[in-house]
Amino acid sequence: MDPIFVAYGTVVVLVIALASGVPVAIAMGGVGIGGMLLAAGPALTFGQLRTLPFAVVNNYDFAVLPMFVLMGVLAEVSGITGQVFYAADLWLRRLRGGLYQAVVVGSAIFAAISGSTIVNAVVFTRIAYPEMLKYGYSRSLSIGCIAATGSFAAMIPPSITMVIYAIMTDQSVGQLLIAGIIPGILTAIIYLVGVYFLVRWKPRLAPPITEPVNWGQRWRAAGQVWPVVILILFVMGGIYSGLFPPSAAGTAGAFGAFCIAMWKKKGLRKWLSPALQDAASISCVIFIILIGGLLLSRMLVVTGVIDLIVAHVTAVASTPLRFMILASILYLVLGCFIDTTSMMVVTLPFLFPVVVALDIDPIWFGIVLVKLIEISVITPPVGVNLFAVLGAAGRKTDFKDLVVGVIPFIGFEIIVLAILITFPDLSTWLPQRMFAR
Repeated sequence: MDPIFVAYGTVVVLVIALASGVPVAIAMGGVGIGGMLLAAGPALTFGQLRTLPFAVVNNYDFAVLPMFVLMGVLAEVSGITGQVFYAADLWLRRLRGGLYQAVVVGSAIFAAISGSTIVNAVVFTRIAYPEMLKYGYSRSLSIGCIAATGSFAAMIPPSITMVIYAIMTDQSVGQLLIAGIIPGILTAIIYLVGVYFLVRWKPRLAPPITEPVNWGQRWRAAGQVWPVVILILFVMGGIYSGLFPPSAAGTAGAFGAFCIAMWKKKGLRKWLSPALQDAASISCVIFIILIGGLLLSRMLVVTGVIDLIVAHVTAVASTPLRFMILASILYLVLGCFIDTTSMMVVTLPFLFPVVVALDIDPIWFGIVLVKLIEISVITPPVGVNLFAVLGAAGRKTDFKDLVVGVIPFIGFEIIVLAILITFPDLSTWLPQRMFAR
């Protein structure tokens, strides 16, 4: 049987399987195995099955993924998220729209120890949304702000999304994590500026808060978040300076989060076992999806379909800029219908070879891809952050409010995306100056 025919047939089967609700890991792995059996025979197929899953889970460099997951889970358990928001609230609440600004700042800080967009969004829905409603803030813009700022965790390191990209494309995890710092800060600044002008344009979105706050309260609240700042500087500073590799940085970060949780919770009590179970469950799901995606990728390489795709795409998008615009349109459309991890794992085997063929910097492409992932998690109708905050908000809001509220933030994200595509140095400047490659 013609290998190319097999490859195209299996891609059609994959699309049908995903549309039918088959779990993405099973769909990709099954299609990859079936395609290799038909095109290359059982010897190569079973050889890949014996070696590939073990190679993924046994790679020491990939230990960073479960460690960053554990770091985020422990940080949530410790309760420091509420303290971060409380401190930001006290410092910013007297500004017009200060609670929106506090959510932006608090989410950006928590993203630096979380790594999960869903966790970020759910946590701030629980602690910030009731406060925003209490002071008469717009219901739709409040929940939209929380859903959108939750996406910061995809860009601001430690980012699980970047680790997955690094695994699938064989790039430096450390360089990718460091590359997200400037784009992450830029995104937060665009949000702050955008919200400022939005509430100036429509003052009813944010009634002024007149409750007095003295400087003593502000400084006491700021003093409660010093462990978070130290943890962030220790982990990211260690990676940038070359003090330790990303895998060790993940371990150091998880240990630091564990110590903070021990301090805040006054001992182990009943919180440690559920936290470890949650971290293990999340990590296992991610690795299973990765193994399925890599099996699919091997099938596409073996059958030769990758070469055809590269030839066709480079003919249409003959320059890096054209390709980046084409890829952006593709991901923006897919993000309306497919969850982010599945979208990235399914598409990278097709698109990354084109990135290599066009000599596009893989770090720059990775940052642009992560920005597109950020947009997709808040894009109706399937944006995962939308459903996460909707579930956490309960009966306090509905989907219509959420969609209306998130639209301005999608606009802010498009502005950041255009800046990152236009100025690649924003993504590559810091990684190029790392001490450890």
